[in-house]
Amino acid sequence: MCSVASGRWVHWFESHLRREKYLQSQATPPLLALQHSSISPSMDDEVEARNGSRDNKEKRKRKQRTTSEIEVMDIEDFGRDETLKIRASLLGWYDLNKRNLPWRTPTTTTTHEDEDDADAHEDLDNRAYAVWVSEVMLQQTRVETVIDYYNRWMQKWPTLHHLSLASLEEVNEMWAGLGYYRRARCLLEGAKMISEGKCGFPRTTSALREVPGIGNYTAGAIASIAFKEAVPVVDGNVVRVIARLKAISSNPKHSATIKNIWRLAGQLVDPCKPGDFNQALMELGATICTPLKPICSACPVSDQCSVLSMSESHRSILVTDYPVKVVKAKKRHDFSAVSVVKILEEQDISKGSQYNSRFLLVKRPNEGLLAGLWEFPSVLLDGEADGATRRKRIDRFLKSFKLDTKKNCRIVSREDVGECVHVFTHIHLTMYVELLVLHLKGGMKISYENEDKETMTWRWIDSEALSSMGLTSGVRKVYNMIQKKVALEPHPCQNKKNNSKKLKDS
Repeated sequence: MCSVASGRWVHWFESHLRREKYLQSQATPPLLALQHSSISPSMDDEVEARNGSRDNKEKRKRKQRTTSEIEVMDIEDFGRDETLKIRASLLGWYDLNKRNLPWRTPTTTTTHEDEDDADAHEDLDNRAYAVWVSEVMLQQTRVETVIDYYNRWMQKWPTLHHLSLASLEEVNEMWAGLGYYRRARCLLEGAKMISEGKCGFPRTTSALREVPGIGNYTAGAIASIAFKEAVPVVDGNVVRVIARLKAISSNPKHSATIKNIWRLAGQLVDPCKPGDFNQALMELGATICTPLKPICSACPVSDQCSVLSMSESHRSILVTDYPVKVVKAKKRHDFSAVSVVKILEEQDISKGSQYNSRFLLVKRPNEGLLAGLWEFPSVLLDGEADGATRRKRIDRFLKSFKLDTKKNCRIVSREDVGECVHVFTHIHLTMYVELLVLHLKGGMKISYENEDKETMTWRWIDSEALSSMGLTSGVRKVYNMIQKKVALEPHPCQNKKNNSKKLKDS
């Protein structure tokens, strides 16, 4: 082990030395450049300007060759023996230790000859569909969270054909809480595209990439797991495992590094069991070769891990130093005013009942953040704002939905509920939440006049339906705040009824 570790350390040191020499070679000394130049310094200005321009272009090109690109040049391929050992060790470990997940089924025994059989062809399509749904859900989401969503999804839409008949609203409602809603929309668009075709589910990575929302990762997962195409799959787990196996010190987010990790992953893929191998590599990164607490003693490929060998020989090197840490961009801080609008009709006022009251939901634009999803009325603010400013902005926005507190509705009660923070990938959003209870003159039917219900961007919904509706996690946070607030206070109309009763009794 010591000799192996020393050899790897020497290789690592030599690679960095080569990189330094390469950098030095790119900077040609001015005097040497002049000696080798065929152009005399006394030639006219036009020639000098032309050559000066050419020199500047060369300098810019050299600057564009970053340190990360040079480091990537030093990444060695996996050797034949090394590859065979990694394949055997990883597949053996996976057979014994793989997690029991609903989207994992025994590897299909269907061969290319069997694909002419209609039932076998349908089985492959269904398997590919299941892999597709699970892999899309697993992007940026923990396995524990995905399991319940996957089971509900497959129960509602067990095949690609079933999904293709769904509406975007149904899909968004089923997806609510998973985040990154563009994934759900792409799944639906892809299902419709494939169903409208005559060739069934695409069988190769190149064909799969033609489907909306399917990139290299998802295409590789479907092709290798469902159709046994020997292609790699690279996610964050795979990047981490390979970076440690090869002691890759370049920026893991850099395009050149990513390209080379795909190349290395492609060298490792087992041609007989590509799907199992890809899942094993991802499983290793998810359960053993974790970012902060790797369990190297339980790793099936620890003998092939360059970083582990280096860390055993040099205490200053830690396995968790690889892949190198990249400083995350600071989240943008946004502020918004959210108004939970509750409408009381005439019968509610007279009966003092809250059971027939409705909440206003508005639909977000079809493009951008949370595209096409339903939420409580909200407006973005320029920054932290006082209550008067927030209410003025909200009142102006509500006029878009035929709610004017000076014309067709009366404010029954209006109060601030508090602040709610919701964090997106790149945005830290602070929401100022208010509860606005209105009496709508003429009833809710007035607000629907001359509106096409198919294209309407707002709707009224009762509290029971709202509680069971698929809401985004941010909207759910706001609604939970309102429920707690309402539970602590009596209905405003009930107060009026009680007060009038007290006057009569007196």
